[in-house]
Amino acid sequence: MSYARVLCVGLVGVEGHLVEVEADLSPGLPAVVLTGLPDTALHEARDRVRAAVVNSGQSWPNRRITVNLLPATVPKHGSAFDVAIACALLAGAGELPLAPLEGVVVLGELGLDGAVRPIRGVLPMVAAAARAGIGRVIVPLGNAREATVVPGVTVRGVDSLHRLVAYVRGEDHLPEPAPAPPPPPAGGPDLADVAGQELGRYALEVAAAGGHHLALIGPPGAGKTMLAERLPSLLPELDDTSALEVTALQSIAGVLPPDGGLVRRPPFQAPHHSASLAALVGGGSGLARPGALSLAHRGVLFLDEAPEFANATLQALRQPLESGRVRLARARGNTEYPARVQVVLAANPCPCANPAGDQFCVCNATARRRYLAKLSGPLLDRIDIQIRIQPLSAAQLMTTAAPAESSAVVAARVAEARAAAAERWSKAGWRVNAEVPGPYLRRPPWRLAARDTAALRAGLDRGALSARGFDRILRLAWSIADLDGRGRPTGSDVHEAAQLRIGEAHDQRDQT
Repeated sequence: MSYARVLCVGLVGVEGHLVEVEADLSPGLPAVVLTGLPDTALHEARDRVRAAVVNSGQSWPNRRITVNLLPATVPKHGSAFDVAIACALLAGAGELPLAPLEGVVVLGELGLDGAVRPIRGVLPMVAAAARAGIGRVIVPLGNAREATVVPGVTVRGVDSLHRLVAYVRGEDHLPEPAPAPPPPPAGGPDLADVAGQELGRYALEVAAAGGHHLALIGPPGAGKTMLAERLPSLLPELDDTSALEVTALQSIAGVLPPDGGLVRRPPFQAPHHSASLAALVGGGSGLARPGALSLAHRGVLFLDEAPEFANATLQALRQPLESGRVRLARARGNTEYPARVQVVLAANPCPCANPAGDQFCVCNATARRRYLAKLSGPLLDRIDIQIRIQPLSAAQLMTTAAPAESSAVVAARVAEARAAAAERWSKAGWRVNAEVPGPYLRRPPWRLAARDTAALRAGLDRGALSARGFDRILRLAWSIADLDGRGRPTGSDVHEAAQLRIGEAHDQRDQT
């Protein structure tokens, strides 16, 4: 036999597609030709596969070998095709029977010694195989536990090409994946550690309840970073769909935890302010890889010292914050990653950032305006909650009174609020208030009474409020009502939401 076909899976972004690896062996000068839009890493598979086959004790067919990857119009990248190419050309040379590999997806990278090495993106690859009706997959042993996350697929792990050849010939067996270890106990920073900052704690709770973006502006040492780092502890665990999305993204990026299980806790990404545009939103040569924005999908993206980020990097957030997707165009094709995140911005009020607050600031008005202007109006217009954090007093820092509420207590209220929102919006496909389109909230039966939104409409008419800001205040009002256990927002909820939106809520809350 001079022709053989083995199934594999390729990735474009997080979407996998079934790839048929064809091998044709014909008379002529010995050579290996790869077709089907392979990238550089895939072109180099010719040398890896040849060395692996020879070092695994198999004979290399000295014929003209053509390897085609179907569909030929879809770009292929990476080293995940190595094992499938080796199996196809050995089967085409008559060294392997084809029947045991019929309807089986084969994934893995080959070392020169014939070892099968782990690869990135196994989870979305196996999920794509399952959607295509494939029930059996062979993956590198180091990825086997990760692959078992996909239900309805029989997974076998392989550590070397020699063992795989013996398995196909019926001379050996492939081990089943080891059972996943129990999930580690929940841990991390607790909200009870934050001293004072009642407004900041309340804003964090509202943000968690509705999935809202948050901006914290205040002097250094006031607790902005502590608050932001504790937002994930208030969020509920990811459901199965979200957990699969998050785990797939981490698998593609190569940062999946060693146990290979589903990621159930909302992710937290805090890139340094020197991070590049590609590091934040994704990029790279060829087909772009996910950045911190996508790795924070269904979790929190924290930008500390936000005005210190490059302007182009910050402005690149504007479109993903609206759509929940990152679309990256490259010469080899377009890549799209999910990016449904909660963004938390933290900023000092001025360049000098005097810890004592505004009264001891040495910056002039121009310097203060120029510094905060780095957070452009269009970007801040997409941030639902914008509050000022005040410096801590000695009494707040050294108090011996009972500790503030813990993350567990606040998370329970957040879970109830989210359950109410999910029950209200689930038929339309939304999970939290922040996802509800503005036009939906402005139409019956969800439109609020005219007397409750009179101040908002007046602000919109005189240009003090944008249409986007109007809708975001409505969403905030629904989250406040959910936290208080009310079925609909009242006028006071809308008023409080407006204060959280325009950064004036500290006046009232500090007095209560």
